[in-house]
Amino acid sequence: MKESAMAITNDILSFIEKYKEGFQELEEYEQDFNTLSLQLFNYQFQHNLPYKKYCQTKKRTPLTVKHWLHIPPMPIQGYKELTLSCEPADETEAVFMTSGTTNPEQKGRNYHPTLRVWDASMKYPFKQFVMPDKEKLTMLVLSPAEDLHKNSSLSRYLSNAVANFGTEDSKFLFKENGIDMEELIKELQKCEQNQEPVLLIGATFAYVHILDYLQEEKLHFQLAEGSRIFDTGGFKGQSREVEMEELYQHFERFFHVSRSKCINMYGMTELSSQLYDKTILSSCNGEVIYDKTGPVWVRTVILDPETLKPVEKGTKGVIAHVDLANWNSCIAILTQDEGVQTDEGFQLLGRIKGSEARGCSIAVDQLMQAAQGGASFS
Repeated sequence: MKESAMAITNDILSFIEKYKEGFQELEEYEQDFNTLSLQLFNYQFQHNLPYKKYCQTKKRTPLTVKHWLHIPPMPIQGYKELTLSCEPADETEAVFMTSGTTNPEQKGRNYHPTLRVWDASMKYPFKQFVMPDKEKLTMLVLSPAEDLHKNSSLSRYLSNAVANFGTEDSKFLFKENGIDMEELIKELQKCEQNQEPVLLIGATFAYVHILDYLQEEKLHFQLAEGSRIFDTGGFKGQSREVEMEELYQHFERFFHVSRSKCINMYGMTELSSQLYDKTILSSCNGEVIYDKTGPVWVRTVILDPETLKPVEKGTKGVIAHVDLANWNSCIAILTQDEGVQTDEGFQLLGRIKGSEARGCSIAVDQLMQAAQGGASFS
C-alpha cells in the first residue's frame, strides 16, 4: 500500500482503539470524528477518481466541505457500476461482493487492500452488542464460513466471530450442500444436556429451513440460560418471507430463547462496519426497544428522499451512513433503505419505494453522468 494509505488506516485504527468503548466527552468525540471524516474525504477525493468526479457534479470538494454531514454519499449503485477503490483494485487482500439478488450479472464490489481496519471494526461492536456479558460462547454457525465463500463479508464476519469469541466446541454447520441438520441437532442436544449456553449465528433465511425441519421432526430444545440467537440479512431476494416478529416467536417456541436474547445485525457489503439491535427496556411503558445502533465510528443519518437533506428526528426518509472504516472506497454511502431516527438510534422500515426516492434517482443519474465523463468501470 502507498504511504498515504498506511497513514490513513493507522489514523482510523487509532480512532477505533480510542473510542471502542464509546466516549466520555461528546465535544471531543465530535471534533475527532469530524476531523478524521474530512481527512478521509480529502484522501478519497485525491485517490478515488470515480468518487471525485461524482463529488464534482455535486459541487462538493475538500475545499468546500467543512463538516462530515456535507460529504456526498455515494449511491450503492456505484459499487455495482464503478471500481470504487483508492488503491489499485488488483492489489487487494479481499474483494467482498453483494449477492446479486436483483441482477446476478451485476454484483456490488468493495475492495479491501488490507483487512486490518475491517477486522477491528467488526471485533469490538460484536463484543458490545452480542456478548457484553460473556468472554466466550459455543457458536453453531449456520451460514458459509470464509473458506467456502471468500467474497462474502458475512463469511468473514462469522469466521472472525468464532476466532475471537467462540469456544473450542464451536462448529461450522454449513457444508457444501447446505446445513448439516443431523449434526446441528446433535450439537443442540449436547448443549441442552450439559446446560451450556450456545449462540446460534447465521443468515436470517437459514433459520426458516431449520424451523421447518424441527417442526417436521417434532423437536424442541430448552437451551441453557445465556443462550442467544443472531440473525442478519432478512429475506431480501428470497422466494419465501416470514414476519420478523413471527420468526422470533418461533425461536422462543423451539429453542426457549426469548426475544430479548435475539440480536439482528444490519450489515452491507458496501460498508465496513455493522449495526445492531440496541435492546433496552423503555422507562415509559416497560416495553423492550430494538432500535438499531452501532459503533461511534459510524454515523447514520436519515435524508429527505427528494432533497437528500437531513430530516428531523421521527420523520421517515432514506438511510445514509458515514463509516470511517470504509477508507478505501467511499466514507459516505446512500442506501436504498427507508428508516426513521429515534432517541436510541434508528428504525429500519424496509426498502424505499422508487416513486418516493426522486432525490436518490437524481443522485444515480449524476453518478452515471460523472462516470461517462471518464470514470473507469469495473
